[in-house]
Amino acid sequence: MTDKSTATNWVEARAPSLDDLEIMARDAFAALPETFRALTGDLPIQVADFPQDEVLDDLGIESEFGLLGLFQGIGLAHASAVPYTGEMPNMIWLYRRPILDYWAEHDESLGGIVTHVLIHEIGHHFGLSDEDMEAIERAAG
Repeated sequence: MTDKSTATNWVEARAPSLDDLEIMARDAFAALPETFRALTGDLPIQVADFPQDEVLDDLGIESEFGLLGLFQGIGLAHASAVPYTGEMPNMIWLYRRPILDYWAEHDESLGGIVTHVLIHEIGHHFGLSDEDMEAIERAAG
């Protein structure tokens, strides 16, 4: 039996808003190892309900639920090889509705999913391997 003082009130519970997910992403970022966070600089993290149609088309993704996050820009591993062309600044996108859909279908915490997607997208910024990203995720707890 669940203690009523700690039970979730599902009658009044609502899905996390864009602002809620942004707060979760900022908290997840703050929990990353300091050395990793320091290297990201001012890399903005944005939250939207879904990716733009152009993004899905460019990536060949048919469903708007098929992308949880995106690193947009030129990663540090490629920055010196690509001349500046007036592109928008590097940015990380987290997509609320696909993240919530993934959460509903898997036995993982929402915070864990947000952390995983955030690390994965930052990893693209650095050009890290999947093994490197898994080690950072383990260090973040």
